[in-house]
Parts: sequence; C-alpha cells; structure tokens
Amino acid sequence: MSQGSDVVLQRLMALHPKVIDLVLDRVWRLLEALGNPQDRLPPVIHIAGTNGKGSTLAMIRAGLEAEGKRVCAYTSPHLARFHERIRLPDGPISEEALMAVLEECEAANGDAPITYFEITTCAALLAFSRVEADYVLLEVGLGGRLDATNVVAKPALTVITPVSIDHQQYLGETLGEIAGEKAGILKPGVPGIVARQEDAARDVIEARAEAVGAPLSIAGQDWDAYEDQGRMAYFDERGLLDLPLPVLIGAHQVANAGTALASLRALGVGDAACEAAVTRAEWPARMQRLRTGPLVEQAGERDLWLDGGHNAAAGVALAEALGRLPDRPLHLICGMLNTKDVRGYMAPLAAVAEHLHAVEIPGEAATLSAADTAAAARDVGLEASEAESVSAALADVPEDARVLICGSLYLAGTVLRENG
Repeated sequence: MSQGSDVVLQRLMALHPKVIDLVLDRVWRLLEALGNPQDRLPPVIHIAGTNGKGSTLAMIRAGLEAEGKRVCAYTSPHLARFHERIRLPDGPISEEALMAVLEECEAANGDAPITYFEITTCAALLAFSRVEADYVLLEVGLGGRLDATNVVAKPALTVITPVSIDHQQYLGETLGEIAGEKAGILKPGVPGIVARQEDAARDVIEARAEAVGAPLSIAGQDWDAYEDQGRMAYFDERGLLDLPLPVLIGAHQVANAGTALASLRALGVGDAACEAAVTRAEWPARMQRLRTGPLVEQAGERDLWLDGGHNAAAGVALAEALGRLPDRPLHLICGMLNTKDVRGYMAPLAAVAEHLHAVEIPGEAATLSAADTAAAARDVGLEASEAESVSAALADVPEDARVLICGSLYLAGTVLRENG
C-alpha cells in the first residue's frame, strides 16, 4: 500500500523538469522561506567524494554512537524506502515526521521550480534542526560546490573520500575538474580530512584549501591506514591503533576506515570508539552477503552477494574484494544505468567472473537494456547472456557458484525490497 509520503514525493518530482540542475539559488530561496534551518543544526560533518562516501559516513556514525553521541545522517539514494535518507538519532525518520517536513517544504516552496533532491534536502535539514543531537553527518549528493547540502557556513569538519571519474556531464571531463567540484565543500578555518587521491585530484584539493584557508589532514602524509597480517593498522601524530579488519568487506574499506578514523580522531573520540567504527558499521549493498529471504531460498547452495557500486573505481575495488573470498566460480547478475561507464566498470570484473547475466533495472527510465549490458560485457572479454529478471538469471546459474548481483544502487534497492 502506498504511504502518504510517497504521494507527496511524487508531487515534488514534478516541480522541476530536470532531475539534476546544479545551482544553489532555489535551495537558498526555500531555506529562507523555512527560516534558515541550516543555521540551527548540531555540528555538521560534510562528506564529499566519488567512492566510499556512504561507507565512510557509516563508520563515522558507528564510532560517534559508540561514544554515546546522538547522530543524525543524510544519505542518498535510498535503497528500499525514502525514509532511509533522513536518519535521526533513534533511526530512520518516521512516516509521520517525514510527511510533516515534506508538506511544510511543499507549502513554503509553492509552485516555484525546485529539483526533487533540493526540496528533499531542505526537508532533511528542517528535520535535523528540530531534534536534540550531537552531530549531523551530511553526504553530498553530487559534486560538492553546487550540491544542495553545501549550505552550512561553518561545519565542524569536511571530509573528501577518493575522487575518480564519474558524472562528467555535470562535474567536468577531467579528474582535476571533478576534484574542484568536490573541494567546493572546504570552508575557511574548518579542518578537512582528505583520503588518498591521485595526484591530479590532490593538487586541486590542496590548492582550494590554501585559497580558502582550510587546514587539511591528508592520507599518506598526516595519517595512514593499511592491512597488516589480518589486522588493520592506523597511525597519525597521536600514535598507532591496532584494530580488527573492517566488518565492511574489501581492501577499499580499509582505506575508507582510515578516512573515518582520521575524522573521528579530529573530533577527539577515544580508542574504543575507533574500534567500534570498524567493527559495528552497517552499510547495505556494499559487498553485502544475503543470508535470508526468498532470493536466498531460491539460491539454495549458491553463495549470494549484493553490491551497488557502479563506476570504474568501484569495479576495481569489487574485483579485489571478490578475489579474496574462498574460491568458487563467480557469476554476475548485472543491471546498470545508461549514464555510466559500463565497460570501465566491467573490465576489472572480467578477470574474476566466469559469466554475466544481464538484466534491466525494474522501473528505472534510465536503465541500460539487457542486450546492451550483455554486449558491453562481451566487449571486455566476459561471457554474457540476457535474463528477464534477477530471479530468472539466478535460476540459470550453476548450483556451486558464487553469485554477485551488481551494477547499480537502484538494482540493489529493488533486490532488497523484493527479498524482504
């Protein structure tokens, strides 16, 4: 049954013809009409980057909550329900509270054009301004400089996770141009934590920090994190932490954990909270093993995993993580959007997978056809076939296989909803 908030969200989608239109004028106008809730937030940690934003945020949240802090978090996109995007200290926003802030934003905005992401971001800021909390974690939607979240004058901390090529149609063609957009969240006098970057990205971020007067703490220079004999080592000027490997799987999660720990140390948390950051973080659809539900029952002896990464850097990280699992034949069930670098994503996976079953993403206008997805896989040397659905693809996979459903957070969300 449709919830009231779903009806309002459908109406909000019609307020602006473009899904993405990167300017801040409409956001400032609506925030002013709402009484500027962005100026009444608990201390804000603002997180930008191409890959690892969500995982890093989840680890920072786990660390802060282990210290007894009350934390709000804003993330996107959602997987199963919109309510996941607006997380209050006691969990995802309730249907009643979500309806209230959405309708308040709708009334304040009237018929003026505003994108769905902009008006729902304003709703999140309004919700956060009205709860007792110690921190708000804000994940950038796209880019940084002109993102709807970039409205807090003086955050407590800014964080930039690894920058790679993605969303070129909005952020620029080169790594430097894209890094410049991400670096737009840096603020005068506000400490910035920077994950390990390619030189072209790091140079731009450092130049921006110098221009605005933002002190940086940079991976490989001021702190570092790495795997060591089945454990994770983190060190900075305060000393060395010897920790378990992150509960989130993959070498890239050790790097993300390092960024989270550098952020937590900048906020002054203790060692126990740092350990909780890596052992208690939860972030669905990032190398997530599915253990219950109808799809798992259908899978039988097959080993079933889910991941929402969708660009070339995510493909590299995924192939590395899959290569570390106990040896089983790997079959991919893949659906992607037509805006992504499909071959760039698949090329690293071709080295570890035996076969790809291509599907369309249900209900997504921008889905790549199964035929085009399969063709892209063959282009990079991966045997591929088409399937009507995830379930149909799964039925076609050998019983002894490991199965990874992958290629898009939208596909991951569909799987999580349908799998209960």
